[in-house]
Amino acid sequence: MRCAIYPGSFDPVTNGHLDVIERARKLFDEVVVAVAGNDEKQPLFSLKERLDLLRETAGSIDNVRVAQFKGLLVDFAKAEDAGALIRGLRAVSDFEFEFQMALMNRKLDAAVETIFLMPKEEYTYLSSRIVKEIARLGGDVSSFVPACVAKALAKKFAK
Repeated sequence: MRCAIYPGSFDPVTNGHLDVIERARKLFDEVVVAVAGNDEKQPLFSLKERLDLLRETAGSIDNVRVAQFKGLLVDFAKAEDAGALIRGLRAVSDFEFEFQMALMNRKLDAAVETIFLMPKEEYTYLSSRIVKEIARLGGDVSSFVPACVAKALAKKFAK
């Protein structure tokens, strides 16, 4: 079985993330959407909230599983018996960082390949950071994120 890991912080999950998940699902028998428990970042949503939102939005997609991970991504990939890492590329500006990460992961474990997938053109400008800023300022994010995420953002910023 060909398994791939799609890692990220998903703070929050956007329609762009879901598009990449759908694309990856067509290429692999199983896609594990891996939510990073990164202690260095200050996410808006807790790890549990991010996992719950992903399970609500992507958990019902065939051959997609949501999991959390901590530590080196290549170690998680090995534990999941995954041969590939999926990374979304929106713009050229994403490529430099992603390229460095791909090369480092290859150095750590040459058996794990990195696959770059581009979302639909209408999602290339989307990022979780921009979505959070729009929501924080009272803007409508309903066309950028699933309904449950828009609701969760509204609740976070209503406080």
